[in-house]
Amino acid sequence: MQTEAIIDIMVAEAIKTSEIEGEYLSRKDVASSIRNHLGLAQPPGSIKDRMAQGAGELMADARNTYAEALTEEKLFGWHRMLLKENRGINIGMWRSHGEPMQVVSGALGKEKVHFEAPPSSRVPAEMGRFIQWFNDTAPGGAREMKKAPVRSAIAHLYFESIHPFEDGNGRIGRAIAEKALSQTLGRPVLLSLSRTIEADKRSYYQALEKAQRGNEITPWVNYFVGIALKAQGQAIELVDFILKKSKFFDRFKGLLNEREVKAVNRMLEAGPEGFEGGMSARKYMSITKASKATATRDLQHLLELEALILEGGGRSTRYILNI
Repeated sequence: MQTEAIIDIMVAEAIKTSEIEGEYLSRKDVASSIRNHLGLAQPPGSIKDRMAQGAGELMADARNTYAEALTEEKLFGWHRMLLKENRGINIGMWRSHGEPMQVVSGALGKEKVHFEAPPSSRVPAEMGRFIQWFNDTAPGGAREMKKAPVRSAIAHLYFESIHPFEDGNGRIGRAIAEKALSQTLGRPVLLSLSRTIEADKRSYYQALEKAQRGNEITPWVNYFVGIALKAQGQAIELVDFILKKSKFFDRFKGLLNEREVKAVNRMLEAGPEGFEGGMSARKYMSITKASKATATRDLQHLLELEALILEGGGRSTRYILNI
């Protein structure tokens, strides 16, 4: 159960950190990649989605190496893991193009520049200073910072403001934020910052943009610490849900047929938020490929066992898990 909780949170982080950037990954492939790189899949599972493989690989490596000092080589390695596909950009190196690195929104001709990062010529020196700062503020460093969320907030903002890569800065920056939390806590942190950020991306980008306009970053630190606390609350909810899920299967062990197990697992995949709209006969047929008569019989059986609870009536009839 402990391992399942860790993997679920790592999968959520890998998927949501990509969704913030507008990329949608296969949950199954991300989970397989994480299991493979944590040595939990024997033999290792096959993965079709290369981007999902890279996202899972980054999450596993960030967790396994959290206590190590940050280095240029580590950041380049993460960049290569993340951007396995050839997109016509430089992978595993700092950006080097002459054009300004800008965060822009709006239609062509009406663009709004939210932020302009230092020119590429300054990136190696700026990143040298950032890496030095990160390691100096780590436990035992020359300028150790005791408050984990504050160090994490500053680390993320500092890295994003340099924007050292052509692509992947947001995802690597959030991995750095979790590394900072883990180092100062003295163990791999069990939460998903990206899941919490993705729920309100607009506030995230607004807070980031405001903080990048000057050296007064107290509002940003307040915002980020709030995100860390929310993420911790969600992690506690997830652990509680996994415990309830395990007790659910213990209660109905040997009483459910193969179709019923498949449908219940599909409902549980939705996590603590619950299966959207509840289960219906039509959804059950779609998930299990059963006939209408079989679906009706199975759902009635699950009701009799009290594995499901009936809500509504008529066309709005739906079933929810009794978890």
